[in-house]
Amino acid sequence: MPDDREDAVRRYVERFAALLSDSGIPRMPARVFSRILAEDSGQLTAGEIAERLDVSPAAVSGAVRYLTHVGMLVRTRVPGARVDVYRVHDDVWGEMYTQQATLLRRWVEAADEGATALGLDRPAGRRLAETRDFFAFMHAELPGLIRRWRERSGP
Repeated sequence: MPDDREDAVRRYVERFAALLSDSGIPRMPARVFSRILAEDSGQLTAGEIAERLDVSPAAVSGAVRYLTHVGMLVRTRVPGARVDVYRVHDDVWGEMYTQQATLLRRWVEAADEGATALGLDRPAGRRLAETRDFFAFMHAELPGLIRRWRERSGP
């Protein structure tokens, strides 16, 4: 029976990783994140990740670097241990989308620059103005969504 459960976990990891990859996350980071997400502890060392995914340590190294950079994983070290542990952030989705607010603001600024440069009298300028307005709306709404999520999900 334990083999059936591990097979189910492997299938889940690959299926969820494929969904993450379809949304723009590179394939190996998506697999690493999915594998750690599927752990009861929510954390693994690089060696454990490589073993569970049957991949090279180099592949894991690049993936965890990407995932820590985008805020999907946190790197910690157990006191007295010489290995890093990678864990899912306590509020991984809230944290990820909080970081998206910065990106949205930059998109607003870029679209505004484009709309100004092209002018609202041209179709491309109007498209960029609409793009700016959409991202401005998302930027304004995101903090409230995250706050409501955190209120709903608890401490």
